Amino acid sequence: MSGQRWYTADFDAMAWQGVHVHGLRLVPNDDGTAELVLDIDFLLTRAGEDGAPHFRVAQAILQFHEVSALRMALDYAACSAGMTPFAIGAIAREPVAGAEGGDGDGTVEDAGQGPWRWTIRIDWPDGELAFESPGFSQWLV
Repeated sequence: MSGQRWYTADFDAMAWQGVHVHGLRLVPNDDGTAELVLDIDFLLTRAGEDGAPHFRVAQAILQFHEVSALRMALDYAACSAGMTPFAIGAIAREPVAGAEGGDGDGTVEDAGQGPWRWTIRIDWPDGELAFESPGFSQWLV
């Protein structure tokens, strides 16, 4: 399984719903941005041949590059939960208005262009990560 990689161009084919995040770190770049690195359990398979739930999970790294304008909110207190990995609900993106490579109006001309405004919705506990980044890399470890 190791060696499998995905990139920003693969975004539309990716599914992160139900993926657990076990670690989060920021690695600073020299230009004031940072690499946002998430240690995740990535779901490679969600259903078996008979359609019944069947999960194949692999440890992976999801890294967003040159991250800026980061906002994070995780509310473990509201659900009186212990500190456990948080679960991604969805990852969405939209072009950054006025950015080089697209006009940010969401038209076809912007497709595949960055930078992007990313939102990682957290299903459990309630929360969200939001930031700007030109893209991501993900690989199995």
